[in-house]
Amino acid sequence: MSIRCVALLSGGLDSMLAVRIMQEQRVEVEALNFKTLFTCCQDQSAQAARDLGVPLTVVGQDDDYLDLVRAPRFGYGKGANPCVDCRIYMFEKARRFMHEVEAQFVVSGEIIGQRPMSQKRKDLAVISHHSGLDELLLRPLSAKLLPPTLPERQGLVDREQLYAFNGRARSGLIELAKRLGLKDIPTPSVGCALTERGFARKVHDLIQLQPTNGRWDFEVLKFGRHFRFDATTKIIVGRNEAENEHLSYLHKLHDASSTASLTPDNFMGPTSLVIGPSTDEAISFAGGLVLRYSKHVNSDNAVILVAQRDETRRIRATADPSSRDIQTLSGVV
Repeated sequence: MSIRCVALLSGGLDSMLAVRIMQEQRVEVEALNFKTLFTCCQDQSAQAARDLGVPLTVVGQDDDYLDLVRAPRFGYGKGANPCVDCRIYMFEKARRFMHEVEAQFVVSGEIIGQRPMSQKRKDLAVISHHSGLDELLLRPLSAKLLPPTLPERQGLVDREQLYAFNGRARSGLIELAKRLGLKDIPTPSVGCALTERGFARKVHDLIQLQPTNGRWDFEVLKFGRHFRFDATTKIIVGRNEAENEHLSYLHKLHDASSTASLTPDNFMGPTSLVIGPSTDEAISFAGGLVLRYSKHVNSDNAVILVAQRDETRRIRATADPSSRDIQTLSGVV
């Protein structure tokens, strides 16, 4: 009987090493990559799978993933990152995939102490248990520092050929990668946007002040400057042409939370969305922000198109003095 495992493959060095270690023991590897709204380096896993010669399956988040972002059982890191809950969610999917492909266990490139939020020894135990994998989750880079897993005890994997890495140093990992024949060693990725404090402020603002949020509301967090007009209304202003186009596209989607879209009519400037009640005051505030972030515009003659529901109207935009200084806005997230 062939021995088969499912390996989580992000495309980073650790996950690539975990796959290669299994290949060295002649274990057949089915690579699995997990995507969320917040992950970066989306193409890295595909290149890694090609380099390693393993089949890759990519799975995305379901809407229940956003529930753990809103209220993680095991808390946030320094940003809005629910790392332990996220790892549990991923490994639950890996466990189901393991049964689908008739694999015997799951492999991860996690290293004890490498990440403060999810790779402390106790966190690794919590993740193994709550994902339902328990002793079927093997971490070959730190295996010798952890209790033997079921595949080790059953002789499916030789524990003596596993490792005892600990902490954040990469020199030993790079040396191992060269020894195992990995030619292109990836640099550390920027990772998950939820760990970034600026982005995390947007997430916490959304969760606290817009409790009926959905997937669209999380998607739009990735674009533009976000300004809090009041407790129920937020303004988003595009930062470049690509973001302007994307904001216009998002506004037209059936599940959009935006109630108005503002675009310059007779000058070059950003697109702006109003999320929440599009009152005259909110529209005026958003129009002032459009002028604030436009170049070479005559504010005495500026006209802005306002699209609300199925109608579009033109307004004469005037620069609100309070919108000229970003520090005096009602709130910036």
